[in-house]
Amino acid sequence: MVTMMRILVVDDDPEIVSFLKRGLIYDGYAVETANDGAGALAKAREAEPDLVILDIMMPGIDGIEVSRRLRQASDVPILMLTAKGTVADRVAGLDSGADDYLVKPFAFNELLARIRALLRRHQPKEREVLRFSDLSVNTATREVSRGNEVIDLTPQEYELLELFMRNPRRVLRRDVIHERIWGYDFEGESNIIEVYISYLRSRLEASGRPRLIHTIRSVGYVLKE
Repeated sequence: MVTMMRILVVDDDPEIVSFLKRGLIYDGYAVETANDGAGALAKAREAEPDLVILDIMMPGIDGIEVSRRLRQASDVPILMLTAKGTVADRVAGLDSGADDYLVKPFAFNELLARIRALLRRHQPKEREVLRFSDLSVNTATREVSRGNEVIDLTPQEYELLELFMRNPRRVLRRDVIHERIWGYDFEGESNIIEVYISYLRSRLEASGRPRLIHTIRSVGYVLKE
């Protein structure tokens, strides 16, 4: 059984908190939230998160100070969210103990990629293997296999497969797939999802293996037997 990674989201904007919480839960994370610095420190002590997403600009105890205090107590990965993009602001955030930063507005799939990178960096010995039917995905090494056969995927194909593996038997709408993998600001081909689903199927179904990614007409796709 795969253990859900715990993420603490800290931001004084309720809309951002709600958006991040929904998206992260959908992507398979357990999420706690706080809307100010004091609440963040209290939740961090109680919940012992695997990663903290922390806004800089907050009333009272700001994100820089929260980061300093968190770093004094633990080595939990900290991802700063900031509306400030100047070098001085980024340096201040990193000097406070943050591991990475993301300037608002940002694409959600970039946030997910940075989260995965931070979790891999801070837990190099942990191996999370996602399994479905005869298909397995090692998220630490990004190795994919079906039965005894190793399958080589491009980075985009891998991201798409991992999304399905984290949501087995759940119908993923096309707009959800588009947001998670390519982001709202993607301006490429309109049929990009169909193209990559076709690529992925051809690799997974080699050697006559049965189909696992199925089309739900006019809705999206689902990973099922």
